[in-house]
Amino acid sequence: MDNVAHTLENLHHESRSFRPHAAFAAHANATSYEYKKAGVDRLQYWREAALRLAWRTPFTEILDWSDAPVSRWFHDGTLNACDNAVDRHVREGRGDRVAFHFVGEPGDTETLTYRDIHERVQKAANGLLSLGVGTGDRVAIYLPQIPEAVVAMLACARIGAIHSVVFGGFSAESLRQRIDDAEAKLVITADGGNRRGQHLALKPLVDEALASHGEGTAHPEPCASVEHVLVVRRTGQETAWTEGRDVWWHDAVDPQPAEHEPVWVEAEHPLFILYTSGTTGTPKGLWHSTGGYLTGAAHTHRIVFDLKEDDVYWCTADVGWITGHSYIVYGPMINGATQVLYEGTPNTPHEGRWWEIVEQFKVTILYTAPTAIRTFMKWGEAIPNQFDLSSLRLLGSVGEPINPEAWMWYRRVIGGDRCPIVDTWWQTETGAIMISPLPGVTSTKPGSAMTPTPGISVEVVDDAGRPVANGEGGYLVITEPWPSMLRGIWGNRHRYVSTYWNHFDGMYFAGDGAKKDVDGDLWLLGRVDDVMNVSGHRLTTTEIEHSLVAHPWVAEAAVVGASDEVTGQAVVAFVIVRGDAHGVPEDGEEVAAALREHVRRQIGSLAKPRTILVVSEVPKTRSGKIMRRLLRDVAEDRPTGDVTTLADPTVMDAIRTGLEAGAGD
Repeated sequence: MDNVAHTLENLHHESRSFRPHAAFAAHANATSYEYKKAGVDRLQYWREAALRLAWRTPFTEILDWSDAPVSRWFHDGTLNACDNAVDRHVREGRGDRVAFHFVGEPGDTETLTYRDIHERVQKAANGLLSLGVGTGDRVAIYLPQIPEAVVAMLACARIGAIHSVVFGGFSAESLRQRIDDAEAKLVITADGGNRRGQHLALKPLVDEALASHGEGTAHPEPCASVEHVLVVRRTGQETAWTEGRDVWWHDAVDPQPAEHEPVWVEAEHPLFILYTSGTTGTPKGLWHSTGGYLTGAAHTHRIVFDLKEDDVYWCTADVGWITGHSYIVYGPMINGATQVLYEGTPNTPHEGRWWEIVEQFKVTILYTAPTAIRTFMKWGEAIPNQFDLSSLRLLGSVGEPINPEAWMWYRRVIGGDRCPIVDTWWQTETGAIMISPLPGVTSTKPGSAMTPTPGISVEVVDDAGRPVANGEGGYLVITEPWPSMLRGIWGNRHRYVSTYWNHFDGMYFAGDGAKKDVDGDLWLLGRVDDVMNVSGHRLTTTEIEHSLVAHPWVAEAAVVGASDEVTGQAVVAFVIVRGDAHGVPEDGEEVAAALREHVRRQIGSLAKPRTILVVSEVPKTRSGKIMRRLLRDVAEDRPTGDVTTLADPTVMDAIRTGLEAGAGD
């Protein structure tokens, strides 16, 4: 059978490799024995991981897979997520340990110990009860990145309510969709948040979301499920008020007693719903259980990030995303981590803000996204070089495949060539990290996520579901159930099965391509939706983007496929030039010609872009994901689609203006 027609092209080759430093490996939490234990008895491995949690009623059964593809892990045990993340540390003598160094964008700071969080979350739990919220009720949380966001999540977990956090950058319509689908009883929001030096209003968006929009609209009636809106005063801006519905946090929560017994729930009790975009335009409400999810998040956080008692850990994600759920709130807090929580953007009030925070709090572990790293590359290494980053000892990457040159820049400029990098692959659906190096064990290659974490079974398959050989690309699937896996799409089992389990028999597939290199190590290729078919060859945008960013002129690149009468599809690239690059021609056509030749030399004529446009920015959501759909609109000269989810909606106007001016070729 013709492999070209049934697997993804494997274009990029990487020969650089870095072995773990002996001194790091000698004290690492995880050793190669992790893989051996998991290989001998996978279920027993997960049993031992689950026993690190605090259980009210011990479980007796590890996995029930009789209702596949819905799994039940540790289902006859009982526990409470908040008890594991907060109470446990207080009763075991760690109450004075710092839980969070909060840094507001305006410069305000607050240090919160686990005892402080314990007091606040008990008051918040009583506040929720006073508003009629109980076990099993859904609560929508629409807050900036402030301590109350963490407290609100934990308070819901404490009373057995199910939280649904909605990222504060979403529109009123997106918020309403999520509230309606979950039938949320309460919305927790703030008057506003701080972003780029301005007050970003949130409460007006909640008011709009809950209102009737009149006959003939998507929402002819007011939202029926919401009984109260609980509002945190963050910015002090003027706030419209609906009497009887709206309640200030400081009125409903602060006066409450700091005493509340957690509600003990079964391991399979839903902990949260988190919505992710769906191909039909209707968001998918992915829901996770309590016991299995906590097991996966806490265990991977401990072994992948090698957390020690004296570490200061900073995950730069927002709590509104799964990264914030798993690797700010639940995983790190269960492990008793001391963390940085930052409200603002990387360049407010200046482009060195992150590195200033690393220096101030002596951050030792930094977990961020490739998009952020490439942005810092664009700004130039002179900025981080102004700060003392010597406290850092481990770096992490999350969110999308990281190109090798960004990986190397991260290692050299931020990590001082001494910090191991854990490049992690996982999804909202998986709940926890699935593929990553273990920092004291795994030799790393720039741009590769390397191998599945212990206890996880991953394969790369072709169209027929057969494993591909080393050196080939295909579809990334998970072949065995795992504790932190999603339990379904809220209220829609059929959609859950058809979305994730109907592509390959008995295997989970969520849409990502991957390749195995000649050593069998894994390289993520991004969404298979972004695969281009050029003259019968199936090329991924990721590998061509990696090639472009390997050129010293380029800070970031976004590649799309555009219709072409000759080749079916043609490669179109949008590139951002580095701020500290030297020798860049002023003429965009000269830049395009040089970059096309660079791609041809690196990976062949097949991948050479037909068109390269030099731009100042590419369209990204506020979580940092590139919106290639909008770039395809530009490449095929179509009207631009919805831009409301972009961090900067004006980017598309600038790109079109540049195209009309002939800024590329």
